[in-house]
Amino acid sequence: MSDKPRTPDKPNTSGMSEAPQPHFHGHRDRLRARFQSSGAEGMQDYELLELLLFRLLPRRDTKPIAKALMERFGSFSEVLSAPPALLQEIDGLGPSAATDLKVILAVAQRFSKSKVPARPTLGSWSELLDYCHAQMAYESKEQFRILFLDKKNKLIADEVQQIGTVDHTPVYPREVIKRSLELSATALILLHNHPSGDPTPSNADIQMTRAIDEIAKPLGITLHDHVIIAKDGHASMRGLKLI
Repeated sequence: MSDKPRTPDKPNTSGMSEAPQPHFHGHRDRLRARFQSSGAEGMQDYELLELLLFRLLPRRDTKPIAKALMERFGSFSEVLSAPPALLQEIDGLGPSAATDLKVILAVAQRFSKSKVPARPTLGSWSELLDYCHAQMAYESKEQFRILFLDKKNKLIADEVQQIGTVDHTPVYPREVIKRSLELSATALILLHNHPSGDPTPSNADIQMTRAIDEIAKPLGITLHDHVIIAKDGHASMRGLKLI
């Protein structure tokens, strides 16, 4: 007999089938096909969220994760706006996917912001409100923001002036006017959010707005409005005849 070691026979793979794909792969293909044929209009929020999660979690069944996110946070916007720590409390969603969702939110906000300067601001009021809602409605703290406009009501700058607590933001009227003069703005739109969800102006909101208006007028600066943004709507102080 030969002492030469025997080479092991290669396994016979003829006729062997590949391992079956996970059950959710077919569901993903069908959901993608629906989006390609009808776009987002024919899809529920959790299904759009699934489409996002396909890329973030390629090896997971994302349907239960998307539904759990919607049940926990209530809406597509609130899912994207939720703090990463809370997102990670959902089973199957780790730090990387939570960060990716925040990146998607930042991209959406940047896209929304880029649309505003393209037209006269007051000629696109509904678009402006959509932008403000995207930027502020789901913030967990009050944020005071100013849109500085030129004489044609085009945007010069959009600046967050102060960030406060869940129910208060300190605002200094003279600082608002000082910044307006630095930017050579001739008109302003004031904005802030109410994390409580109720956009009703408080007495402090009204007094602060009137103080800014009184200082601005003699300097030729027009205060067009002060809009309060909440999750479920907005309140215009001009519309409420408070200024």
